[in-house]
Amino acid sequence: MVGSALPLVFASLGALWTELAGSLGIFIEGVMSIGAFFTYCFMVKTGSVFISCFLSALICAALGFLTAAFVQVSNANPFITGLALNLAADGLTATLSRLWFGTSGVLRSAGLFANNIGFAQTPFIVAAALCFLLSAFLVYETRFGLRLRASGLSTQAVEERGIHPARYRVAAWTIAAMLAGVGGACLTLRVGAYTPGGVSGRGWIALAAVYLGFRRMWGLALASFVFAAVERAGITLQTIRSLPPTALLGIPSALALAFYAASCAIQEKRGKNVKRGSAVEGKT
Repeated sequence: MVGSALPLVFASLGALWTELAGSLGIFIEGVMSIGAFFTYCFMVKTGSVFISCFLSALICAALGFLTAAFVQVSNANPFITGLALNLAADGLTATLSRLWFGTSGVLRSAGLFANNIGFAQTPFIVAAALCFLLSAFLVYETRFGLRLRASGLSTQAVEERGIHPARYRVAAWTIAAMLAGVGGACLTLRVGAYTPGGVSGRGWIALAAVYLGFRRMWGLALASFVFAAVERAGITLQTIRSLPPTALLGIPSALALAFYAASCAIQEKRGKNVKRGSAVEGKT
């Protein structure tokens, strides 16, 4: 279950960065796929897990930076741009796979992952913990984080202070893409191969985890493990022949939608309670 949760942990943390900056990272799904593909490519060339993950994360970070810069320069819609990147990721990985490996199907090299079957989870668990701690420090304890959150709350107010919110959004997208790339690398190293479509909606579930975790660091980690537990339960239930496999595969996505609706309802109820409390204090 830890192996199932790690990709979501990295991806949801990246999604939180973009949410705090004022524009949720719709591109997380596509960037995870690109990260998974390039991790396999670099494993073939270097045979090193660390180098493969590092180079894949750099490529994804550069892609996130270029996408964010394009949105700022062209004034394009961030949502549509993110969807376009998701669609382009499938075409890009399929094209490069045919050019470099002669197939657009599953990529597997005998013996390549022999020493990394299931991959050593401990380094990635430590890396995920460090990423959470570093993100919490940067977001809540530094001037950079304060300005980042202010950019997401009110662009006009930030601009009146002489701060350029676009720079912080570009930084947030770059960090988010890098983390999503690491999440994609976890998928490839976990199964020992690259599978087209292997992300299987985890990028979208990561977006739902942001709201399920109430936009808090600890909430993201908890939500990721909840979805991982559901995924493992779905795999276990596939042994029951009376249940259709397609319905079981859709359980995580359906649960993500249900949790998202529940979290929105809870936040709305909290907002109403705060307003009522303020009104009572005003009357008093």
